[in-house]
Amino acid sequence: MKKIAILTSGGDAPGMNAAIRAVVRTALYNGIEVMGVERGYYGLVNGELKNMDNGSVSGIIHKGGTMLKTARLDSFREKEVQKKAAEVLNIFGIDGLVVIGGDGSFAGASELSKLGINTIGIPGTIDNDLAYTDYTLGFDTAVNTVVEAISKLKDTSASHERCSIVQTMGRTCGDLALYSGIAGGAELIVVPEREHSVNNLLKLILEDRVRDKNHYLIVMSEGVEGIDLLADKIETVVGLETRVTVLGHIQRGGSPSIADRVLAAKFGHRAVELLMRGKTNRVVGIHRNQIIDLDIHEALAIENVFDEKLLTISEEIS
Repeated sequence: MKKIAILTSGGDAPGMNAAIRAVVRTALYNGIEVMGVERGYYGLVNGELKNMDNGSVSGIIHKGGTMLKTARLDSFREKEVQKKAAEVLNIFGIDGLVVIGGDGSFAGASELSKLGINTIGIPGTIDNDLAYTDYTLGFDTAVNTVVEAISKLKDTSASHERCSIVQTMGRTCGDLALYSGIAGGAELIVVPEREHSVNNLLKLILEDRVRDKNHYLIVMSEGVEGIDLLADKIETVVGLETRVTVLGHIQRGGSPSIADRVLAAKFGHRAVELLMRGKTNRVVGIHRNQIIDLDIHEALAIENVFDEKLLTISEEIS
């Protein structure tokens, strides 16, 4: 392994820069040249590569986003586009590629592996929706960002005696809503993994109103439909003024937490270590506080198991 490349793909996540730094410095320490690919697979196909050294990654460990930028390329599913990407890597003399991203990014890395490029994936997504790893890079920071917003909304909700419904990101995975809801002291947490009815939610709120609860906080994942309907029903049926706050992309930004910075260091180091051992088509992760690596197909085939016990705990302590 003489030269490797690194790219970030899909949605950005706090900690990506820290992971880039870990990969670059681990490789250089071991005498391996590094090139950065700008704008993900889009940049790879178009030959947007640059040499990286220790100075390239100086002062980025605390920064959110990704210094290599990121973009989506739907056409990367096409075989001809994949072959062009592999040709670009071969032209630059690159032996291995580290891909930081989510499941779609990993699928692309797997296809490049079939074309002779040694590929290793690092899970970078705030959604925490990759079942093979306990946590993905960026999740902890995103939870802290949501909790900070929730704390501020609780202050104003209490002052105005109103209900606040906070919508988090997460697609079909409710982990961001679940963890932030518990840490933020939400009265209700609504996630896509558990069926719910508006009437049942209204019943719970009405029961709290009887106990003189005069303000309310609900955390709801974006994977659950009907947030505006729920807000309208709370106002008309419960009689509680209600505001919806969609946090949106604010959850992706900001300086990564200590946990994400340390995780990035561990992930980046293992990725380079695997390439040095000639491994390919693998992803790194963390399970029971140990860094692991799996075949990409095996990793993506593992089904998400929602933490029902944690949701039950949230209901009992809310």
